[in-house]
Amino acid sequence: MSTLEIKCLNQYKLVYMTKYREYFERMITNEKEKFDAFTKLHLQYSLDQDGLQEKFNMEGARIVAIIREWENKLCSSSEKAGYGGYTSNLSEKFWGEVRKTYPLIDYVGVIVRPKASRPLDEKSFKIDKIKLD
Repeated sequence: MSTLEIKCLNQYKLVYMTKYREYFERMITNEKEKFDAFTKLHLQYSLDQDGLQEKFNMEGARIVAIIREWENKLCSSSEKAGYGGYTSNLSEKFWGEVRKTYPLIDYVGVIVRPKASRPLDEKSFKIDKIKLD
């Protein structure tokens, strides 16, 4: 395929793509390097959530900021067109598209605390008897 055919095909896809998918695709292509790096981290995080939580939070916060920026662009363009009542539904669909690609995106910002390790012994787990006199 020639580059002209690829450009025509991409434009054809954008014409028949829903607005939220179009904005999602534009976001991914405009921030390609950042999303490529996050895709690798997302895959690693899916395999080792405990070890990579802090790194996932830091990098994920930057990605979520980009996603929210594009979400605002999408919703503001709809509000300007007079469809302000539909922006919440549009936003949900946009985030649904994000979650298809990055299913663990909602784990950005999660704080993991170590479990308190107390040995269970007879004294710590004792229920007093009730006297029914």
